[in-house]
Amino acid sequence: MVSVPWEAMLLPLQLGQREVLAHIQDDLLLSASLWSNVALAGLSVLLFSYMARDVRSRRARLVFAATVFIPLVSLSSYLGLVSGLTAGFLQMPTGHALAGDQVLVQWGRYLTWTLSTPLILLALGLLADADPVDLAAVIAADIAMCVTGLAAALTVSSYAFRWAFYGVSSAFFLVVLYALLTRWPDSAAAAGTDEIFDTLRTLTVVLWIGYPVVWALGVEGLAVVDSTALTSWGYSLLDIGAKYVFAYLLLDWVAGNEGVLVGGPLDAARGDVSATRD
Repeated sequence: MVSVPWEAMLLPLQLGQREVLAHIQDDLLLSASLWSNVALAGLSVLLFSYMARDVRSRRARLVFAATVFIPLVSLSSYLGLVSGLTAGFLQMPTGHALAGDQVLVQWGRYLTWTLSTPLILLALGLLADADPVDLAAVIAADIAMCVTGLAAALTVSSYAFRWAFYGVSSAFFLVVLYALLTRWPDSAAAAGTDEIFDTLRTLTVVLWIGYPVVWALGVEGLAVVDSTALTSWGYSLLDIGAKYVFAYLLLDWVAGNEGVLVGGPLDAARGDVSATRD
């Protein structure tokens, strides 16, 4: 058995990262789509942490905790992308509009969505006081959606299999939409948070639908938009709305209406009435 030095095993990975980094640095539009989110995510972490300073009730603090981690995950993800760590060149398969071309695939986006979108759903579920079993099932479907989306992006053996994974991912997405549109609104109405929930639900549904649309039209799918930079900006703009704008609207409401969140099962189990004290 021939042993291979670990330095030799790491060399292709190192060269790949350097090549991706150089490509990103040379493309101003692509680089801007990533660095803009690094800056916004960092500012969001600071702002949201400051907004949490006076929150007392357990349910409200859980909403804040879940939501503050959204830009933290995003910050880590975009640093990985802009450094070349979580992006790489893949040759598109026969049948793809860019067949034979090396296309930059930002697979790190799927990693961050696998971590950040469950946090978004957790925050929405806590806001609506959704049934814990429903919440767990929806989060599981969401994670499966992201993982199969990653499979669609990384599959280069067959163009048909790329779309097969895309279809499976879309099916899991329908489970998430079903909960947001039909099950959780009634819970939010019973909890007295239906007004803000409806706003955030609409924002989330509209923007989340945009992600598979960008995939289908961008360089990973039909390549109607055959620019990696423009595809990256599509994802980045959706992230700005679905993460930072969403998080600000939610936390601003929670900070100003904390008393509405007191009295749910989480606070009742703890006997937490601190948010109602003068």
